[in-house]
Amino acid sequence: MIVWVNRFLLRKKFLGIALWPFIIIRKKELLNDAEFLNHEKIHLRQQAEMLVVFFYVWYVLEFLVRWLQYKNRYEAYKNISFEREAYTHEKDLNYLKKRSFFGFTNFL
Repeated sequence: MIVWVNRFLLRKKFLGIALWPFIIIRKKELLNDAEFLNHEKIHLRQQAEMLVVFFYVWYVLEFLVRWLQYKNRYEAYKNISFEREAYTHEKDLNYLKKRSFFGFTNFL
């Protein structure tokens, strides 16, 4: 995991993003937020197990489907299976140690 602090690469509403193998964060203070970093580490694991490219293809396609379903971009984002897994388990700092392969499929 490589964390990069750069407030210019992210849109205003985004605090961070996982772009394998990087976690890009808006504010240096987020380096001390274990739950936030855990959320992004879950995304790194998802990306690695899907060979990175397939993660992004799936993410965009699922976002588009959810957008049609909810007719709201934020609701679509929150209901992407990758995000649902990460938000559900971000507080469990040991989750990645016990997570099953393709764990996001439990949130489809």
